[in-house]
Amino acid sequence: MAEISTTHATPDAVVPKPKKSVALSGVVAGNTALCTVGRTGNDLHYRGYDILDIADSCEFEEIAYLLVHGKLPTGAELSAYKAKLRALRGVPEPVREILERIPAAAHPMDVMRTAVSALGTVLPERDDHGVAGARDIADRLMASLGSMLLYWYHWSHNGKRIEVETHDDTIGGHFLHLLHGKAPSTLWVRAMHTSLNLYAEHEFNASTFTARVIAGTGSDMYSAIAGAIGALRGPKHGGANEFSFETQHRYDNPDEAEADGRRRVESLEPVRRRVLRRSHVRVALALLVGPHGRADERRGQTDDTEQHLEAHEREAFHRRCASGTKG
Repeated sequence: MAEISTTHATPDAVVPKPKKSVALSGVVAGNTALCTVGRTGNDLHYRGYDILDIADSCEFEEIAYLLVHGKLPTGAELSAYKAKLRALRGVPEPVREILERIPAAAHPMDVMRTAVSALGTVLPERDDHGVAGARDIADRLMASLGSMLLYWYHWSHNGKRIEVETHDDTIGGHFLHLLHGKAPSTLWVRAMHTSLNLYAEHEFNASTFTARVIAGTGSDMYSAIAGAIGALRGPKHGGANEFSFETQHRYDNPDEAEADGRRRVESLEPVRRRVLRRSHVRVALALLVGPHGRADERRGQTDDTEQHLEAHEREAFHRRCASGTKG
């Protein structure tokens, strides 16, 4: 339930002009211990851990354990967790039959949403909605979503029923193995760890909010996740990544991309620029964090990127003021 406060004005009080709001921005809708975004600037923390300290030093299974089970695992706990996830990679026959009926033209997010819903009917959550059961479902979905997606992909595009249970040690390695039909290189697996770590959590975004609303009605875990995937599929949420990928293909060289980027930033209204500064953190980190280099050096690079964007925005603002243009 959102926390709403009401201010009663006295005859002499000056009633402030209502502040323009975007959707539910500024409304307290709940609490979370999982993730914080932008508390001290352009930062991202998982259960108190700075993403720059863990993004390329931890395997994704370590971060998954942290988020789902509450702490970073010990070596023994990590080995047991990986074994559990490997055992959950299979796709039940009824779910495979449903996946085979989905056309090749379907969007991958629609495929995953349908797969989650189908799995929830074949292996339903218990009526008591216990915490331990919910964590087991979260683990099963992390382990098998790649299997379900790639089973559909190879069947719909190549007419091939693939074996989805591999001996790869990690979720990222498993996904790449199924995608390419061969064991991936260490570098590719490391890149998958970093990418999955960066996208594992992002506080109270649209899909998280959707999942919590559904779960708050007493519905099951699968319904909450299916709804969250539906929200993530939207172009103003997860779909933005697709737009970014398509945008890269507009340009022939970096200079052309930078020039067009400057023109577009100058045309954004102030609120959109503030959102851009806050939300670009993972994009910048994805470019700066990798299998090589030091976290403190990359943190400096991220700060430089932020300062560069702000300086450019100030220049654009002063030019608009001088010309009498609103923005």
